[in-house]
Amino acid sequence: MTVGPVAHGGWCVARHEGRVVFVRHALPGERVRARVTEETTRFLRADAVEILQASPDRVVPPCPYAGPGRCGGCDWQHVTLEAQRAMKADVVAEQLRRLAGIDREIVVEEVPGAKDGLGWRTRVQFAATPGGELGFRHHRSHDIEVVDACLIAHPEVEAVGAEARNWKGAAGVEVIASSSGERNVVIAPRPRRTVAVPDLEAPASILVNQGKGRSDARHGSGNLHERADDREFRVTGSGFWQVHPGAAETLLDAVLTYGQPEPGEWALDLYCGVGLFAAALAERVGDEGAVFGLESEAAAVRDARANLRDLPQARVERGRVEEALDRFQIERADLVVVDPPRSGLGREVVDRIASLEAARIVYVSCDPATLARDLAWLDERGYPLTDLRAFDAFPMTHHVECVALLVKA
Repeated sequence: MTVGPVAHGGWCVARHEGRVVFVRHALPGERVRARVTEETTRFLRADAVEILQASPDRVVPPCPYAGPGRCGGCDWQHVTLEAQRAMKADVVAEQLRRLAGIDREIVVEEVPGAKDGLGWRTRVQFAATPGGELGFRHHRSHDIEVVDACLIAHPEVEAVGAEARNWKGAAGVEVIASSSGERNVVIAPRPRRTVAVPDLEAPASILVNQGKGRSDARHGSGNLHERADDREFRVTGSGFWQVHPGAAETLLDAVLTYGQPEPGEWALDLYCGVGLFAAALAERVGDEGAVFGLESEAAAVRDARANLRDLPQARVERGRVEEALDRFQIERADLVVVDPPRSGLGREVVDRIASLEAARIVYVSCDPATLARDLAWLDERGYPLTDLRAFDAFPMTHHVECVALLVKA
């Protein structure tokens, strides 16, 4: 088949005998032979297993585990970095056009700290085989590709040497390296199994994942410390922080540039995590202003409160946005910053945020489809899209980070 345009999710779209085929490991314009991996009543999924006519943007994948039927972690190891960013821009533009009726040219910007698109991932989740070997799952599969190294993992993650050890009894192992040089190794044991922790090649705190967002430290404190905007942030266990070493600072700069928080303003930081945006907002609204943060994860709330303890104008509470804005009787705001999970805001939260009548909404998103859906709903409520930036915070994958500004009409 001849491959058509890129689609959301790391696929390209093609047609075979009138049926839509979503193809991985291909590029727009290529002529390929593809093996069907999944069939539904509406479409096929397939892997390009032979390239009959290659795109000029095709390169030899730097990782030996990348390719059809291999590791599912990277979508585009076979694509130049420039073409990867162009494809991501096409996906964001297509989602905005199709789901929100917004026709906008998109440029995906490089994020500093990932030379050649490799060595950037500071948080790596390995799956473990029953025999204790580490690797990554195949795409849309439970099968595990055992690896001896990961090229997109940060050097400080690889310094632990986790892939060279045996982790019998573990279902998974996460290795995290912070910007301050600390490391966490978080073990997820198999049911009713214990894991004998092997000797590692670099110092690290050892934690055991107990489920429901709780990890117990077996060795070390389990607290990591990250820096952004000249502040230090505590992140406990495997709590959320941007995985690209340059992403936190880059996204924070975009949020502040769009949000323009002024002294004396009342700002909300929804899905606030450990307080990255809330801290910067609090510093800028000053003693006469106020910042209210909401976060559903208990450990992140504890971290955020510790990280903001020198900013009395900032308050962080635990709760789901769907109910907590009402519970805490939040009726208005000057500025709202939202950084929801991949599922986006949803109609209920969009309506509630719009009711606050803020002058500005800044929306941070890791999924262009749910972003576009929510932008359409926000536009209906009087908040048209004013500006949008996109960032390549996940090189070699189809993922892209966006920051959007909406100004009340």
